[in-house]
Amino acid sequence: MAPADARSRRTDVLVAAGTAVLSLGLLLGLPPLDAADPDSTGIRFPEVGAAPWTVLAVVLLAQSAVLLAARRAPRVTLVVVAALPVVLAAVSSSTLFGLTALPVVVAVVLAALRLPLPRLWPTVAVGAVLVAVGTAIDWGVGYGAFRASFAQGLLGSLGQGVLQAVGAVGLPLVVTLIVRSRRELRTARQDEAAARDAEAAARTAEADARTAEADAHVEAALSRERAAMARELHDIAAHHLSGIALMSAVVDRQIDTDPERAHEGVRQVREQSTAVLEDLRRLVGLLRDDAPSERAVETVVGIVDLVEAARIRSAVDLVVVPGDEPLADGIGPLSQLVAYRTVQESLANVALHAAGAACTVTVDDGDPAHLTVRVENAAPTAPSVGSSPAGGNGLRGMRERAELVGARLQVGPTGPGGWLVELTLGREARPASAPSAAGDEVAG
Repeated sequence: MAPADARSRRTDVLVAAGTAVLSLGLLLGLPPLDAADPDSTGIRFPEVGAAPWTVLAVVLLAQSAVLLAARRAPRVTLVVVAALPVVLAAVSSSTLFGLTALPVVVAVVLAALRLPLPRLWPTVAVGAVLVAVGTAIDWGVGYGAFRASFAQGLLGSLGQGVLQAVGAVGLPLVVTLIVRSRRELRTARQDEAAARDAEAAARTAEADARTAEADAHVEAALSRERAAMARELHDIAAHHLSGIALMSAVVDRQIDTDPERAHEGVRQVREQSTAVLEDLRRLVGLLRDDAPSERAVETVVGIVDLVEAARIRSAVDLVVVPGDEPLADGIGPLSQLVAYRTVQESLANVALHAAGAACTVTVDDGDPAHLTVRVENAAPTAPSVGSSPAGGNGLRGMRERAELVGARLQVGPTGPGGWLVELTLGREARPASAPSAAGDEVAG
């Protein structure tokens, strides 16, 4: 066996063994802790060594053992690990059923690290459905969700299943994709710097000057494309993830007190998840010559729909200052995409860091020399839901995009607790013979 294969095999064994040790450690430790400090809810963990406890331990060991095949067959591994809890829920109910989500999380992370998303997302969807079904069965049978009424029990069981699927499959997948994108972005920047160094060195070599320069140009172009892909993936994942996290927290609070609103929240989580898949599918489609474009590139006009979608999470107002020409006339397609992504990232930051704050998006097209987009929010009125998994790459990505198209970006606080993001885009110069108004079309 080659040294690399031996190291890979040892890594697989360590991952599977670590998952088994952690799962069984929780399974052994939680019942004694519950017995030492019982609560008043009437829910009791199974005794160590009892039949339900033993069946659950066997399932956890089986899930951990299946992880050994994650390198050779990551998709099959994910489906099998997610299907075993469904079998457990059908034959035995346990208050510790949630521990079966831990091996599922590990399987999702391993699969996302080893396969590209276009090949993985059907398997991820199957795994999420299996997790939701298993949790719904366990919740309905083990917790007596159908005692009050069938409708209320069905809603509660499905709500718990969707929340478990989001926590065990959706969030680990998105976080892993973000980590991959940051790693690829760092590699792309290193490759681009190396390409520029190679290009400079090639100019000093008389015999190989033309060949080295051509190679450096090709490598730099590929690196820029990889960096652009990483930025797009970061924006898509971080924007929709913030909405899914906020709505999942609301559903968790309302699932018992207000089932109707909880049901609406679950639908919104599904819509946000579908939007993530559509955006990622569109991004992959742009890289394939044989794939027709399913959606046009976002423009300034699309900011209107972006604000409407953001009103689900925040109090956002839109102000448009029109000019004499059609909206965004003279602003190139790449500059309009930069404006759209800037507003998208700003609204995601408002939802994460300024909960409850009033926000205003202004598109000022009145100046004939430039177009200005501003996103300004007041001080937050509720506790923040936490920091973004992007780790500060949002503002860095805004600045990089602004520099790419020669725009001016200003960000900073405004008064106590407020924040302002302002992007100014210059218009493209027109030939003197060109008419000032090019029909009724919107630029871009």
